[in-house]
Amino acid sequence: MSDGLPQGWVSVPLSETIEDVQPGFASGRKDVEGGITHLRMNNIGLEGELVLDLLRTVPPELAKPRHELQAGDVLVCTTNSGKLVGKCAYFDLPGRYAFSNHLTRLRPNPQVVDGRFLRWSLWLDWKRGVFDDKCKHWVNQSTLPKDALLKNDVVLPPLAEQRRIVAKLETLLGKVDACQQRLAKIPVLLKRFRQSVLAAACSGRLTADWREENGEIEPATNLLSRIRKRRPAKKELAPDEVEPIPTDELPEGWSWILLWEVLKAQNGRSFPSKDYTATGVRLLRPGNLHVSGKLEWNEKNTASLPNHWAEDYPDFVLESGDLLMNLTAQSLKDEFLGRVCLKTDKLAALLNQRICRFKMWTDDDLRPFFFRYFKSPRFRSYVNTLDTGSLIRHMHTKQVLGHVAPLPPLPEQHEIVRRVEALFAVADRIEARFQKAQAQVSKLTPALLAKAFRGELVPQDPDDEPAAELLARIREARPSTPSSRPSRRGSPEPR
Repeated sequence: MSDGLPQGWVSVPLSETIEDVQPGFASGRKDVEGGITHLRMNNIGLEGELVLDLLRTVPPELAKPRHELQAGDVLVCTTNSGKLVGKCAYFDLPGRYAFSNHLTRLRPNPQVVDGRFLRWSLWLDWKRGVFDDKCKHWVNQSTLPKDALLKNDVVLPPLAEQRRIVAKLETLLGKVDACQQRLAKIPVLLKRFRQSVLAAACSGRLTADWREENGEIEPATNLLSRIRKRRPAKKELAPDEVEPIPTDELPEGWSWILLWEVLKAQNGRSFPSKDYTATGVRLLRPGNLHVSGKLEWNEKNTASLPNHWAEDYPDFVLESGDLLMNLTAQSLKDEFLGRVCLKTDKLAALLNQRICRFKMWTDDDLRPFFFRYFKSPRFRSYVNTLDTGSLIRHMHTKQVLGHVAPLPPLPEQHEIVRRVEALFAVADRIEARFQKAQAQVSKLTPALLAKAFRGELVPQDPDDEPAAELLARIREARPSTPSSRPSRRGSPEPR
């Protein structure tokens, strides 16, 4: 053991392990027919891999011989947002590839270092933040200078030991990757499970046994009659503003209803942003409606108005139990348009534009059931037909009220809500265990690499030539610096 390193290991600047270093080039022309593939920042993955799901091609004449990649090269992302500078990948693809000016290509000296070993050494440095204080930072971008990269120290075991380490890592990391792929299926399965539960709940399948056990109960038609008696007379929707009544058969006691018959809708008000304050009454905006179905307030999405605004606009003050729906898409995800939340907190808040509040015409509270129904595949399919925006997707309250929905008897609604919540609680527990397992698995790769670079992953062989002796021979044979000498495996570019 020397200087804390295993026997035969040595720590040297990166420059002593490579034959050549080359920055890439920029191209204003992309997706050129018959062009050369141009690897960019997004093609370097977070786990040390090449990501090839989005490839660009550029004019072949822009790719000089020094810009063409060879198997065994290591690509380092040297310009990116701060946290991504230093991510790297090992190149081993057939065919012609070049690389952008945001990447730097390292060509390892195969007599000194295995390129796969070097990639993992640099990757671990990146994850540990070794490059952070070596970067130059601008507003939205950071750069790792070539000199700083080349001066970065790397540990160098004997070459034969490097290859044993790489072979062991490939086996173990393959198992880690397989575990990650299996874990990645769980969120998809949980989403399908929740959607299946909601589909069964809103069709009556989820409570079929409950209906058999409970016999005759007050049908939904009685509930609808009570609502009609309490609901003030108002203009009905035009025939072209409502959905046709489905022909699907409903369970006994259920009824098809137009939402405007049972729900009272109110749109929010436009409150001027110039009046926003750091404290005061909160303003509910689309970003506060979280996918979980709860309102989320944090430093980034919270806007407030002076407290007196709640007194000036009492009709827009939210109450606990309010059912809220987003009418505008803030992202490309379909779930954002029509996203619903139940207000369960008692925080004072005002209803902003682009959000609709639903209340009841009677004391019979249907909001818990419709909160689940609005998340169901049936209603989500309807929402996806209501895209009335050209650039920003949005829908109108009248379109929601014109939807035909199933209405179960009130006692069955309560049972539906209870069962859905019980099944969702099971899904939530599985999801919590998944997140814990995912966090543990994400630590495996750095832990394995740390063990490898401490010399603890594979046994040492006393017959291996020490790295220091190997480097001494290389220095005597070829004393030039990597930035000035040409690659052995590539021809120097003509001047």
